[in-house]
Amino acid sequence: MILPKDNLRSVPRSERRAPRSERRAPSAEHRTRLTRKSILLWILCAAVLASLAWVLWVYGQIRWYSHRDEARPADAIAVFGAAEYDGRPSPVLRARLDHALELYRRGLAPLIITLGGGDPTDLHSEGGVGHDYLLAHGVPESAIIAETESANTEQSAERLAVIARANDLKNIDVVSDGTHLFRIHALCEHDGLTVYTSPRLVARSIPQKQRIQRLLHEIASYTAWRLHLH
Repeated sequence: MILPKDNLRSVPRSERRAPRSERRAPSAEHRTRLTRKSILLWILCAAVLASLAWVLWVYGQIRWYSHRDEARPADAIAVFGAAEYDGRPSPVLRARLDHALELYRRGLAPLIITLGGGDPTDLHSEGGVGHDYLLAHGVPESAIIAETESANTEQSAERLAVIARANDLKNIDVVSDGTHLFRIHALCEHDGLTVYTSPRLVARSIPQKQRIQRLLHEIASYTAWRLHLH
């Protein structure tokens, strides 16, 4: 059916679609903004992927060291400190000391070094408590060196390097928790030490939440050290 001409709606000129050849091209400023947004998006994606790759790599190293016992004949055994309670070792510190005792009794080294300071208001230190525990379990005084000044793992590694140089110790078996050993190995190597890591035995399963917290702590601590953030 053909409608009369009077019934045809007139389309205003402003609403008519311009021919393709007449459409306005994006301005240079608009193209610049799009380019900047694209670059920023690529940078953000690259940073996220790089961070994820870094975390996965550190996690893999932590897992590798936590399941590998490198203990061998050495000049000394070093025990990295953990909490002590009014002169008594915490369960974690006791487990580390017991593992060091086992290595000592196997004849792997003639000397045990206990590491770790304490709160300035406390009468005891982690290294001192470790020293007393080893004495009580038959290790002679002459076979123990107690370091009692360090406040963290990095300082313990530095103090261990000082002790090693003073006593001409060429290589050392280091004892700590498995998740702790990758960072310890890196710190000791940075301080010029040759160390062999040996994780302490875990008597009972650790709750998953605690395991995750330990892993996150080690990943964050190692990353902060590598970035010189502390």
